[in-house]
Amino acid sequence: MTDPQVDPVEDLLPRPEVGVGPWVGPWPEGDHWDPELLRVGDRRNVEDEFRYWRLDAIVAELNTRRHGFHVAIENWEHDFNIGSVVRTANAFNAGGVHVIGRRRWNRRGAMVTDRYLSVHHHPTVNEFMEWARGEGMAVLAIDNVAGSVPIETFELPEKCVLVFGQEGPGLSGEVTVQADAVLEISQFGSTRSINAGAAAAVAMHAWVRRHVFGQAVFG
Repeated sequence: MTDPQVDPVEDLLPRPEVGVGPWVGPWPEGDHWDPELLRVGDRRNVEDEFRYWRLDAIVAELNTRRHGFHVAIENWEHDFNIGSVVRTANAFNAGGVHVIGRRRWNRRGAMVTDRYLSVHHHPTVNEFMEWARGEGMAVLAIDNVAGSVPIETFELPEKCVLVFGQEGPGLSGEVTVQADAVLEISQFGSTRSINAGAAAAVAMHAWVRRHVFGQAVFG
């Protein structure tokens, strides 16, 4: 009997290869090229402009384009969402990622994207806040708690750090009390919340829409 969950035609189709094969033609000149990748091909999950580039050369180039927002996430119970947050932060080229609480976090979900941006550790909320204040960063807590303001109508400052809590308990009271603002993502279904990875993606994209594409906020 055919498994109804499997499409036999689709299963026979060749799967597209990720990336590019060995370089064809004379090798390009420049210190940013990776000789090994030129020789064997580049199958990494990177933008086409970075194909065959050395890792440190990609990071150096990204550093010239970093956006003004940072991302922070609390890690008191080894939250599995941190890897997803890091991957999304890389996609939007955040200025950096900050882990508050436990130093160790599950890197599997990051898909090695943590190599392309700075990940900082702060053992306590107070130490994180001290860093943010010293850098002149507005601290924006993202959680749907009483008194929170819809992110859709809030004027996100260009220089800010978006802070997310853990799956389940959300943000700690220490963060929400000390934050410059507490923002919520508007929802319209029956579930009370979305996971931290999804919330981080929505919030980062809100910043990009405002400060990269110049889309005004209407209250």
